Amino acid sequence: MATITITREEAIHEAARTFIANMKGRTIFAFYGAMGAGKTTFIKAVCQALGVTDTVNSPTFSIINEYRTDAGGIVYHFDFYRINDPAEARGLDLDSFFLSGSLCFVEWPEKIDGLMDGMEGLMHVWIKENPDGSRTVEMHDGQ
Repeated sequence: MATITITREEAIHEAARTFIANMKGRTIFAFYGAMGAGKTTFIKAVCQALGVTDTVNSPTFSIINEYRTDAGGIVYHFDFYRINDPAEARGLDLDSFFLSGSLCFVEWPEKIDGLMDGMEGLMHVWIKENPDGSRTVEMHDGQ
């Protein structure tokens, strides 16, 4: 487990670099946290640190965004907030993304209950807003 604390907004880029250093070869990251906890903001900072050249924003309406890095890599960003039943996600052929070897950042994974269970390369990430306004990012192996 790795824990990263973001004490102020300006520290998010350093936190993103620390996150990348703790990815441990994982490719699928399930981000949990309350609405407004900072999941999208943190993913945006991680993507910037990875060299994503595209504009990173929440895929709330498109469900999946694909970004390119300056090194030619692909990063997939999912937002399942609008999914009401895991069956809705089954038609998206998620395995083709999750098994691609590309980085996959998944917001609201609990909305696709069970569809990521046992995935090799899975890491669970919890982002929590603390009473003082800071954020805590906890990374846990998903195996």
